[in-house]
Amino acid sequence: MAGMSREALDHAESKDFALGTGPKRPRDAATLILLDREGASVRVLLGRRSRHHAFMPGRFVFPGGRTDPADARIAVASDLHPDEKQKLRGTGSRASDARARAIALSAIRETYEEAGLLIGNPGSFQTRNPGWAGFAEHNVVPSLDRLRYLARAITPPGRVRRFDTRFLVAWKDDIAVELPDGGPTEELEELAWFNLGEAKELEVPLITKTVLADLETRLANDPDLRPGAAIPFYRMRHRRFQRELL
Repeated sequence: MAGMSREALDHAESKDFALGTGPKRPRDAATLILLDREGASVRVLLGRRSRHHAFMPGRFVFPGGRTDPADARIAVASDLHPDEKQKLRGTGSRASDARARAIALSAIRETYEEAGLLIGNPGSFQTRNPGWAGFAEHNVVPSLDRLRYLARAITPPGRVRRFDTRFLVAWKDDIAVELPDGGPTEELEELAWFNLGEAKELEVPLITKTVLADLETRLANDPDLRPGAAIPFYRMRHRRFQRELL
């Protein structure tokens, strides 16, 4: 896909979310945007999805994936900041602290599985959940207090795959262990750090480019990413793409 025009990439992405049959409820998902500050600039970690994947092959993405409700039961060294937890809870009948924790923890788990990076604090950790075995093996207790909520996006209706994705942010300093051979799933190739300008020019999904622009704006106004900021929320309503703040 190297050298493809933006129009060609847009067309390819439309195939990734091809129309399906019948309504599909979006599934909770989470993505972790890892940042590394170097002087006055900030770099972001992205990896290329294998070209053998049926879904978004060859695209550069942040580590992430579906939320497992069982993640809410994982012990942590520190909980979400109250302001971040309140925003991740959402509203309506499904809103709960357990859902907020599951979303945040799934971003950390997926970052381990896809990138081999364990976010947390050194310490004794035990679990029977196989998705978290690497944390027990390397004595890392997941930590949520420094995670910041950046954006939310829901895949438009009528697509085969629909996700209600929360984009979370952490810093490179929050990585307790970096596995030399990457994560066990080997989903991401060519993991690398890019400055924000470079990242927006990669073969990234359109929503990733949009969120990178939001990140750039937020960092310009709030370099320390203080908790409780307004969250851009992207979704399709009445056949129109909308951005609102949560």
